[in-house]
Amino acid sequence: MIAREWKCLCPRRHREGFLMHLALTGVREAKATPGFLGHKTLERLCETCPTGISSSVEIALITYWESWQAVQLFAGDNPERAVLYPGDERYEIIPDKHVRHYEVLEMGMK
Repeated sequence: MIAREWKCLCPRRHREGFLMHLALTGVREAKATPGFLGHKTLERLCETCPTGISSSVEIALITYWESWQAVQLFAGDNPERAVLYPGDERYEIIPDKHVRHYEVLEMGMK
């Protein structure tokens, strides 16, 4: 299993709108891709981030894939490049342009 991690900084005033936008774009497209196994959306408060945006949140989207081929079906020929969507700019996010991939060695939940 492959975990794909993407992050962005989002002003808190746009948090709700961006999370809805993310669900309707990236998460929806991932769910429709063969080999998609699931996702998690995480956030952390970032009062003073290095980018200069005060009162923002860091949002991370972790998607899970059955294989590298499935990741490439979603991300294309350059899977290390982030998949960004029209409309992202409305939320004034500062997106990571690159993603990280991890081989999932163990996954547990109570």
